[in-house]
Amino acid sequence: MHRFFAPDIEETLMLPEVESQHAVRVLRLKEGDEVEVVDGKGVLYRCRISLAHSKKCGVEIVERIASGSHWGSEIVLCVAPTKNLDRIEWLAEKCTEMGVDRVTPVKCRYSERKELKTERLQKILVSAMKQSLKATLPQLDELTPVMDVIKMPFEGQKFICYCDDIVERKNFMKEYKPNEPVLVLVGPEGDFSREEVDAALSNGFVAVTLGDSRLRTETAAVAACFACHTIKQIQ
Repeated sequence: MHRFFAPDIEETLMLPEVESQHAVRVLRLKEGDEVEVVDGKGVLYRCRISLAHSKKCGVEIVERIASGSHWGSEIVLCVAPTKNLDRIEWLAEKCTEMGVDRVTPVKCRYSERKELKTERLQKILVSAMKQSLKATLPQLDELTPVMDVIKMPFEGQKFICYCDDIVERKNFMKEYKPNEPVLVLVGPEGDFSREEVDAALSNGFVAVTLGDSRLRTETAAVAACFACHTIKQIQ
């Protein structure tokens, strides 16, 4: 069954214009056809098309199904955007497919990319949510200074993935507790500055390694997200 995203579906009983166009013009759905609609807040709606209009496709809600995240505890991924936009887009897509609650792009001292437009990233998150049959859309933040992320309140585990072995690092796989909220901070291609690491450690972060290989930023972020889900499943 075709799936669409409409954050205000209960109030409007209508698909957004982009989704309406896809449903009516591209998929050629007609009145009476059944579709699935997710609101991005954890609810799945089984609906029947009541108005097949390419700009405002109306629906009738047949069933409302609460469909929370399958991974249970909160996963927050804070990562410095890569110089190559394709890589950060790939990261966002894959982590959404696996399951993540919040993605915060961070600006660090050694960041290759100092600006980031999030409109395209938001579309990628929506597409990945629908493709992976989820009803929860990750929160996507604007580019945020890393010191703001380090100092923001967070009730849960906080890890900073650091390459330099000057600071003692623990094994993320052994430190992560799957039933508690987790925030994972991944730095840029040039790694975190020592000042950023010291600030993180002073604010309750644990410096960790994801293995013996030096991973690219996007690979490290995806590996951390995958590890959270894998450890959760085997506990």
